[in-house]
Amino acid sequence: MLQVSRDPGRERIACLNWPDAFPGRPEVSFDISHTGDALHLLYRVREDAVRAVCAADRERVWEDSCVEFFFAPREDGLYYNLECTCTGKLYLCRGEGRHGRESLPETAYSAVLRRPSLGTAPFGLREEPTAWELALDIPASTFGLDTFCGLQARGNFYKCGDLLPVPHYLSWAPIDTPKPDFHRPEYFDKLIFI
Repeated sequence: MLQVSRDPGRERIACLNWPDAFPGRPEVSFDISHTGDALHLLYRVREDAVRAVCAADRERVWEDSCVEFFFAPREDGLYYNLECTCTGKLYLCRGEGRHGRESLPETAYSAVLRRPSLGTAPFGLREEPTAWELALDIPASTFGLDTFCGLQARGNFYKCGDLLPVPHYLSWAPIDTPKPDFHRPEYFDKLIFI
């Protein structure tokens, strides 16, 4: 369980759920807080190589150096996946499972403020140790909410990089599946907004 308040709290994304097939373990943490009308995330990453090929939103961001937040604000089976590259390219959808997901409208994409420390231009693959940060300000309306205050929800946070020299798949809350699969809301943990 994670309590989210107006004061930033720091968490680590360190669950190595598939160590035999994917032993890569970058150092990843995030600060999280909310102001009622917005959720604030600040990811801090240190990895042995960094990839930024995506040039626009809605591309295959999970193949780059990518951090993700999957969020189920209600108990109706619907959850959101917000995935963002180290250069701030976003992939934002909703649905009840991995298949048949609906991309959110352009207004939702443009409302998410992104501040990537590596800039916003693609640069390909850098095979050298790199530290980077990504700040995201996400309006409550992105998730169909009026406010985060008092919300009891579920979610998980991830770090991946499918096409990095050493692919990796880390999570905040553990996942018990045979192979990497972040679209598993049964492994989301409680998020309590105070």
